[in-house]
Amino acid sequence: MLRIASIELANPVILAPMAGVTDPPFRKIVSRYRPGLICGEMISAMALHYNRKKTLELIGVEQAVKPVSIQIFGSDPQVMAEAARFVEAAGADIIDINMGCPVPKVVKNGEGAALLKNLPLARRVIESVVNAVRTPVSVKCRLGWDQDHIVASELAELAEASGAVMIAVHARTREQYYHGQADWEQIAVVKQRVSIPVIGNGDIDSPQAAKAMLTQTNCDGVMIGQAAMGRPWIFDQLVTYLEKGLLIPEPSLEERFAIIKKHLDLQVAYVGEERGIKEMRKHLAWYFKGYPGAARIREKVNHLTSLKEVLMVVEEYKKEAKSGEQN
Repeated sequence: MLRIASIELANPVILAPMAGVTDPPFRKIVSRYRPGLICGEMISAMALHYNRKKTLELIGVEQAVKPVSIQIFGSDPQVMAEAARFVEAAGADIIDINMGCPVPKVVKNGEGAALLKNLPLARRVIESVVNAVRTPVSVKCRLGWDQDHIVASELAELAEASGAVMIAVHARTREQYYHGQADWEQIAVVKQRVSIPVIGNGDIDSPQAAKAMLTQTNCDGVMIGQAAMGRPWIFDQLVTYLEKGLLIPEPSLEERFAIIKKHLDLQVAYVGEERGIKEMRKHLAWYFKGYPGAARIREKVNHLTSLKEVLMVVEEYKKEAKSGEQN
């Protein structure tokens, strides 16, 4: 169990916010596997300010998929406060502030990881959001802009002083993007500096890795990002290992394809058939990763736009895979 302000999480295993990935259909799939907290993909505060329909869709809070944290990004304190009020009204249990996104189109506007270079502004953003809502506010950050400017501990201290109730630390710098090894030692340093819960993120791709991070850093929880893409069941594996020391095997071929079909149905129901199929292409590539002939299937799917056609390809591939297992 992990307490975030007044919210009690059933366990300390958290789905990370991932742009273009953790939309409502994916969150619903993941919710089957017992994560303690589910985080939605980051939402532009400025886009919410202009009431853009697609941005509003991303919030998609459902009572059946709770507790849920919705992440917002921006650098204007007042616009961020406005966005926070909107997200609060939509039913988010936690409002998270992104201070870690490394992509150029975000940082060029002084947002995301760029705030690591401007801690006074980061403080104003946090204070503005905290003062605008009653919902608990958290922060997700990276270690710093680069190895010469590690500021995660300093940011964590000012976040706590500004009223944030949790901080999640991706143990890489902005300059690393997603390359190189995550520096877990820096998570331990952050944990020593603050009293609010610290969540560790980076290179957790197995139950053993999750346990190792918790042990080595003394952090309060772990956040799973890329390892969940195509493997939503990893949360059940982590929770079971942390609670009972048991390793759950990977799902059977039949179970995997049932998950894929359910995800397809949810995505199409959420945004319509054509757009839903296009958005599922990346998920299907992740689901099939490592399977013989996966590249061929991916190529086929990338030229299809109807659910019926995709299901036919998936079913055909399932038969081939089962035949291969039997041989």
